[in-house]
Amino acid sequence: MTEEFSDEERRLLAPFVSNLERPVFVLRNLPEVVKGALFSRYSRSTKSLRRTLLDEFIKNKEIGFGPGAPGFEGVVATEKAEAFYDRVLLGYGDDSVAELAGAHIALEDISIIATKVVEDARIGLSPLEKSTRYVYFDQKGSDGRWKYYSDAQLEAFDEYSGTCDLLFETYAKLIPRISEYVSGRLGEEGKKGLSERAAEAVVRSKTCDIIRGLLPASTRTNMGFFGNGRAYEYLITKMYADPLPEMRALAASMQAELRTTIPSFVKRPDTELGLIMQNYLKETRLDGIGSAFKSEPDAEEVVLVDYDKDAEERVIAAALYPSTHRSMASLIGDARHMGREQRGEIISSYCGNRLNRRHKPGRGFESTLYTFDVCANFGCYRDIHRHRMLTQQRQLLGCLHGYTLPREIVEAGCEAEFRGAMEAAKRAWESMAKTHPYEAQYVVPLAYRIRWQMSLTLREAFHFCELRSARQGHIDYRRVAQRMYEEIKRVHPSLAKHMKFVDMNDYAFERLEAEKQLDKRMKEMGRK
Repeated sequence: MTEEFSDEERRLLAPFVSNLERPVFVLRNLPEVVKGALFSRYSRSTKSLRRTLLDEFIKNKEIGFGPGAPGFEGVVATEKAEAFYDRVLLGYGDDSVAELAGAHIALEDISIIATKVVEDARIGLSPLEKSTRYVYFDQKGSDGRWKYYSDAQLEAFDEYSGTCDLLFETYAKLIPRISEYVSGRLGEEGKKGLSERAAEAVVRSKTCDIIRGLLPASTRTNMGFFGNGRAYEYLITKMYADPLPEMRALAASMQAELRTTIPSFVKRPDTELGLIMQNYLKETRLDGIGSAFKSEPDAEEVVLVDYDKDAEERVIAAALYPSTHRSMASLIGDARHMGREQRGEIISSYCGNRLNRRHKPGRGFESTLYTFDVCANFGCYRDIHRHRMLTQQRQLLGCLHGYTLPREIVEAGCEAEFRGAMEAAKRAWESMAKTHPYEAQYVVPLAYRIRWQMSLTLREAFHFCELRSARQGHIDYRRVAQRMYEEIKRVHPSLAKHMKFVDMNDYAFERLEAEKQLDKRMKEMGRK
């Protein structure tokens, strides 16, 4: 039933809700701290959300809503809302309340290393990072220096700045040569049907893909993300405990800025409770123990380390579970005694007629797990790292596993410059890593390989392998996705056969078809 409000109440509510009549509406023009307090109060009230907002917030002088003219020219007093929220939070004693509001934040001129630490936080945060696939990093800053991170500790290493300068200089010098090579390979035939914009985009993206391996992990980049209060609190606490000075300074900056928007959510990281958590995180790092194990410099690109041998039974039982009143144990027992044909029929029915990769199989496919050991270049890792519905753990970035040399670099006659820069970076890393293994990561180019673990369910494997093998993807992570698919297919062919949209082809110009489609959409929009 539609709730009734007086004319005056409607006037008071109108600026803060998208409608006054329907049961579904959006909050607007409210500070995040007020939204959090409102929802937490709402969960323990018999009133509707609009009535709660009106009676306990708008009419509550303590909150500081200014009456003003229609549309409320006055601004909600965040400080008063914060004080009110603190009392609400204390009353409930539930940290989950901090998930009810969030904030957008921009982090600019931070290193690529820093972005990985921030993006390690999987839950409650949605990141977006400046791409090395579409943007050139060939411009110096206003100070006349290449844009890479440095601090007093890094500058103390004689080889650090010189090596980073060499990597950027080589990168910038090769752009026109590789671009000319790429344009020549595309040729007039390849440009047919492409707009000038699309042709330039294809050449630029391919050039970026080829040379991005020269960029050091110290490269300054930009990122933005949205997160809820609880996620920010834990992320900042972790960053304060990080061994790198950049991360600790960034944590302080983030906390200071978020205090202007969601102050109640980010109070703990530097309190006594936060310091206890920081110490716990430091104490549980196994750096000393791990360093005692002998390094393995050689590694295969993709290795299936572990998987559930009874995956079919698990998937079938989990698929049937919601439509029965049986226990999971009994359904697994039934699945074990099914014949191959019956199993196949159930799995096929559960997958249905998938028309595109967005038609994902049901939650039953989350009941079986695969663990991979992957060793690929750091540029590839950065793209894969963005997947959050799985477990990833990486080792320290270094030069132990060699680097990827794109064949286009060789064909364009740039191999000597590329290899020279890689070897210089390796020498610098070896020198720095003897005493400062964490700081040594900054000097390592994206072309060097890093080793990491990926554990994911079959359902996430569908998403990952089909998405990351798509034509427009970078060849490095396309290859990882293809090999993961092949490994799953090897051990579980009856399940993998439903991954219908894994692209196993190779392409000379990955972005070509995507740019053609963009041209088409732009023309259609122009006609409209």
